[in-house]
Amino acid sequence: MYYYIYDGSFEGMLTAVYEAYYRPERPEKILRQNSIQENIFVSSILIHTDEEKAGKVYHAIKEKISSMALRNVFYAFLSEEENAATKVYQYLRLGWRVGKRIDDYHAEDRVLALHQLSQKVSRETHGMLGLLRFQKIEGDIYYAEIEPDHNITALLAPHFARRMADQNWIIHDVKRDIAALYNKERWIMTEGQLQEEIALDEEEIQYQDLWRKYFKTIAIKSRKNPRLQKAFMPKRYWKHLVELKGK
Repeated sequence: MYYYIYDGSFEGMLTAVYEAYYRPERPEKILRQNSIQENIFVSSILIHTDEEKAGKVYHAIKEKISSMALRNVFYAFLSEEENAATKVYQYLRLGWRVGKRIDDYHAEDRVLALHQLSQKVSRETHGMLGLLRFQKIEGDIYYAEIEPDHNITALLAPHFARRMADQNWIIHDVKRDIAALYNKERWIMTEGQLQEEIALDEEEIQYQDLWRKYFKTIAIKSRKNPRLQKAFMPKRYWKHLVELKGK
């Protein structure tokens, strides 16, 4: 039994899919490098990322299956679920056989498994668009911190590039320490110790104090509904909302 081990990148996962088609050792699983556990019954094969091979798989998905299948594969990758790459591989094996009809096979386990991952990422992205809060920091930059279950920062950035096109902003995933940076022209992804460099603007500190007071005023006991609030706003997100900080 063989496991393919890749570096955790999207290109690495696609390279592993490519190798699965051309190597004689077919993988039982495709796993990220940091998720593998020793197993005496498994032979692990380390897959080195190859941009050319990854590109071939990328274009083959788009051209021989569909753009929607490519989106599903990317969203499944962003889920960071342990067996996501394995599910991608199984989905694509079927996809290259049935073509663009693959996403109509709702009762097929391989399709259902991938759709579930993709939908989790899509739902969290959509929900985060309404939850995300920006704070003004030094340098006339708007900063928002998030801690999502899935790696969705790159999915959020295009929305805010349109909505806040005339502002400089940062969306910082503090869980993964990666960020989307926008300079009124384009956005890029970066990583590093960003939190140590963040300093709130004095005007923004005053604004936050006023906003928290307003939130407490309207949240009187007769109108407060914590159960409903939790249903629409998972508590793990609360610490990143201006009105709930300091509670």
